[in-house]
Amino acid sequence: MTATPKTALTIAGSDSGGGAGIQADLRTFFACGVHGMTAITAVTVQNSLGVQGFTEIPPDVVAAQIKAVARDMGVDAAKTGMLATAEIIEAVAVTLDEVRIGRSAETPFVVDPVAASMTGDPLLREEALEAIRSLLFPRATLVTPNLDEVRLLTGVEVTDRESQRHAADSLLELGPQWVLVKGGHLYTDPECVDLLSDGVQYIELPGRRYDTKHTHGGGDTLASAITASLAMDLGVPDAVAEGKWFIERSVADAYPLGAGVGPVSPFWRLRQ
Repeated sequence: MTATPKTALTIAGSDSGGGAGIQADLRTFFACGVHGMTAITAVTVQNSLGVQGFTEIPPDVVAAQIKAVARDMGVDAAKTGMLATAEIIEAVAVTLDEVRIGRSAETPFVVDPVAASMTGDPLLREEALEAIRSLLFPRATLVTPNLDEVRLLTGVEVTDRESQRHAADSLLELGPQWVLVKGGHLYTDPECVDLLSDGVQYIELPGRRYDTKHTHGGGDTLASAITASLAMDLGVPDAVAEGKWFIERSVADAYPLGAGVGPVSPFWRLRQ
């Protein structure tokens, strides 16, 4: 009989175009060798040109999905993506405590605070942003914002390595155990340097900046790869290093799809 793989849960929205959201999470989990499970928070009408609309899933249904898989199948690590509303965030926070997921429990929890569009515009109302700050961040093992999300959540505008460190400190004040300030949107830097910190360690993770516009789902893929590594019992610094390695190759393998922005791709893993 085949051994049961480790499990990872994504609590996020569905992308009908398949490039981001739970679709990106599931294919990353698969490529990283963990069994993926889902709690869907919203169904989007989306393609390579952007989001045309979405329908929220009722908060009690989101909570029920989490409970169903956690109590039967078990969760070795979990992550969030698009959570849509403050009411959904509140339901997720309460449910995570019930099933023992989060930094104070046995199961690592990654918060990818999906709060800004590809152009940097806010995707969430202020009450939802505040719920992320006050309810999710204190429960998080790791948070993984991009620079636009850092600005929306803390007011810190990252323009260089020094302000990136200041952003990490500001995020840590909100309660997570670790923060990863992603540097992909700092286009004045010739490298993509992500900064990982727990307030004591400040670990710079440099990476190549690829000349491609096809980066849809990059944040989801990175957070999912980290979550998969945490599910396989790696510590946070090692899991983040594995995630960085995975997303670099996925960006290098990105492909055009549709008339807009194509997705990053884990298909490189199939060639190994």
